[in-house]
Amino acid sequence: MSTATGTAHRYERDSVEFARTFAFLDAVYAIALTLLVVNLDPPEAAAWQSLSTLLASGLGWQLLGFGISFAVIAVFWRANHRIVAGFNAITPATITANLVAIAFVVLVPFSTQGVSDAELADEPLTVTVYALNISIAVLAQSAVFFVARRDGVLRDPLPRRADTVRFIDTLTTPIVFLASIPVAYLFGTDWARYTWALLIVIGPLSGRWAARRIAGIRASAATHPAGRDVD
Repeated sequence: MSTATGTAHRYERDSVEFARTFAFLDAVYAIALTLLVVNLDPPEAAAWQSLSTLLASGLGWQLLGFGISFAVIAVFWRANHRIVAGFNAITPATITANLVAIAFVVLVPFSTQGVSDAELADEPLTVTVYALNISIAVLAQSAVFFVARRDGVLRDPLPRRADTVRFIDTLTTPIVFLASIPVAYLFGTDWARYTWALLIVIGPLSGRWAARRIAGIRASAATHPAGRDVD
């Protein structure tokens, strides 16, 4: 069932339109993950003589690129799942925001080809394209949440200060990836890729900081409901 809010339609969570929208989005994430396999070129027969010759054939770089991008797209899907779980409805604007976000997600298999090709391993442009792709995809997915909040389809909106904290936490990923671009040009692409590994440390630290801050903001809002700034 859909209702109108101003001039925009609103499709409730139990409607067919809501289910169709997110079934489609889930399918696109699945296809993006599957397309990563296209970047794995079957090695020649001689490369299968040993593990070392197999990896030296370029398959090692390709598997590394596959693994990184598989994890990245999986994280995007999980983040989208978490955001959508908080929706009580969907609007045309939130559908559009999701389409923009997945447009950059489906580009990941393409940008992965550059960073996983052994012949292009030393080209800084491959790191630049990949880092920009991931960074823009993260920001586009964050926009989905803010569009949903603006349209009033969040089931349990947090105080705006909490949304700001969550957004700052989200920015750690694009900051690390964008920082790898100058590293690629100044110190080489290997060091740029090592820069991405910082997320293994920075990501959990930032997540714990955000969780503590949001918990504090929730507690403050519960104690002083009149100051709850969710509007």
